[in-house]
Formats: sequence, C-alpha cells, structure tokens
Amino acid sequence: MARTLPRMFSAVFFDFGGVILSSPFDAFADYERRAGLPVDSIRRINSINADTNAWARLERGELSIEEFVSEFEVDAARIGLEVDGRAVIGCLHGEVRPQMVEALRRCNMHFGTALLTNNFVTGTPEWSSGGSFAELVPMFDVIVESSTAGCRKPETRFYEVALDQMGVDARQVVFLDDLGINLKPARRMGMTTIKVGDPDVAIDELSAALGVPLR
Repeated sequence: MARTLPRMFSAVFFDFGGVILSSPFDAFADYERRAGLPVDSIRRINSINADTNAWARLERGELSIEEFVSEFEVDAARIGLEVDGRAVIGCLHGEVRPQMVEALRRCNMHFGTALLTNNFVTGTPEWSSGGSFAELVPMFDVIVESSTAGCRKPETRFYEVALDQMGVDARQVVFLDDLGINLKPARRMGMTTIKVGDPDVAIDELSAALGVPLR
C-alpha cells in the first residue's frame, strides 16, 4: 500500500457511531424524554455487567435482534425501568458527518485507515448499527466489526485485531472515538487518542497530530 511521505504516524483508526456518524446519545435522550424515563437511563442499563449484558452480547454477535430486545428489556427491568428495546435500537439510525468523511478521505491519501466499530447484524442492508457505511468502505484499508470479530471495544483483543490487520505498531496509530472507555485501552497500548465531541474540534486535533490539512 503506497503512501506519500514517511511520518511519525502510519495509520488512523476511526470509530463509526459518534465519530463519522452522529452520536446516538442525543437520540437516547429524546427517547428517554418521550418515555418518561430518568435522564441517562440507557447509559445506566448498559453500564451494569458491561461485558456480559444484552448490549455487549449483541455487539459480539451472540444475540439476534429479537433476542436482544427481550434481554435488554429484562436488563432494564432488573433496575426498575420499563423500556422498549426495539425503540432503543431505532435510536442508532444517525446521520453521516460530511466534514468527518472529508477528513477520512484526506487521511486515506497519506496513511492507512481503519474502521473500528462496535456493531451488530441487523438483517437490514440499509444500515449497520444505525447507519450504513457501505459508501465509505473504499476509504478504509481495514474494517473491524465487533459483530464478526467476536470481540468488542474496549476489549484489548479488538485493538490487537485491528493492529494485526493493518500491520502497524500501536505507537504508529492515531485513534478517534467518542467514548473515553474505548480510548483508555488504546492509549495504554501506545496509540495517540482523540476523544470526539465536537467533530470540527476533533478534526483540527487530528490535523495537528498528523501534520496534514484535513479540510
């Protein structure tokens, strides 16, 4: 894979939802308001038994959508909440951020690029974990999906798979994710990490790290 100039970094790893795709957390908050649930109820449900709950098992490909809906509602009921699991899944259908796609395109001109996404098999070709990235596939040299890898962020194995497939050392990678819990293990492994809140700010940080204009 030919690249232009030797640099400190060899690859950029992108999360999907919350980085390239708009964050689902606003949609979760809207659902919580509509359903009369306490603020951050979805986050709370997903924080309990985080490695073995319904959400984690869905992203590792261990549950079907129907199984998830049932088990997620049980997880919620255990802490006294009544949720519609299918409505929660629907919250993941976000919008692609054009400025981040342009940054990805420019990164791909100079560096290896990888998509690292916690997702699940929906059975619907139009979307994967809330938004199709089919149009973006040519911009990635490597794609690692939790639904097929059998592991997920923040499990160390997930990052090892990405590094192995890209053929780089962690110290050669910049990784963008919107969740600190996913960035911590990557940083411990030696990656340079950028937490994405405002996508424009994150793009500027990435541009500064790489020494390449991304707008």
